[in-house]
Formats: sequence, C-alpha cells, structure tokens
Amino acid sequence: MFFANIAHAMGQAPADAGAQPGGPLMTFMPLILMFVIFYFLLIRPQQKKQKEHRQMLDALGRGDRVVTAGGLYGQVVEAREDVLTVDLGNNVQVQVGRAFISGKLAPEGDKVKDKDKDKKK
Repeated sequence: MFFANIAHAMGQAPADAGAQPGGPLMTFMPLILMFVIFYFLLIRPQQKKQKEHRQMLDALGRGDRVVTAGGLYGQVVEAREDVLTVDLGNNVQVQVGRAFISGKLAPEGDKVKDKDKDKKK
C-alpha cells in the first residue's frame, strides 16, 4: 500500500515521454555517424590496399623478384594466366598460384638504405 501512494504522487507520464526532439533521423544519427567513421578508417583503406595488390599481381612478369604467402623468396621464370613458375635458387623451381604471391621485391642490384646506418652517423 505504501508503494501505491508513491506511484499516485508522481502523477501520469506525458504522452510524448519517449519521443525525442528531431524525430527518427536524430535517433539513428549516432549509428549513421559510426558507419561513416568505420568506412573512412577501415573499409576504404582496405579496399585501396586490395586494389593495389590486384594491380601488382596483374603486372607480374618474367624476371620479377617475389615473395609468396608461404614465405618463399624467388624470381619469376615463367608467367602464365593463373600460375607463375618461381626459381628459388639452386635449380629449384616451383609453380605458385598468382593469388598466393604476397609481394614484389626490389631487384637484387638495387641497394636499399640501411636505416640503422643513417641513425649512427
């Protein structure tokens, strides 16, 4: 009985108690804003990276140094549509699916600056 008296003392809730000003658009605004943030921080950069990787795979040809997804380093000897023949050295050649090439390396003759040497000077 005591609790019933408190409920009557509070009075009735207004008819628009759950409605927010601005309508349904403002209700979904945080969700829309989160999607936009995810798109620019996660989805778009990943799509750009995939596009660059696809272009690199399409441009692979004979003589390119590559690294496979399994970590094998070698030089492309023959390039067909979906299969590359990669020379691993010591007359060892393997056939690798084009999709399993993870990166293209700089040619052996090119020397890349050693960052540690630059820091020591």
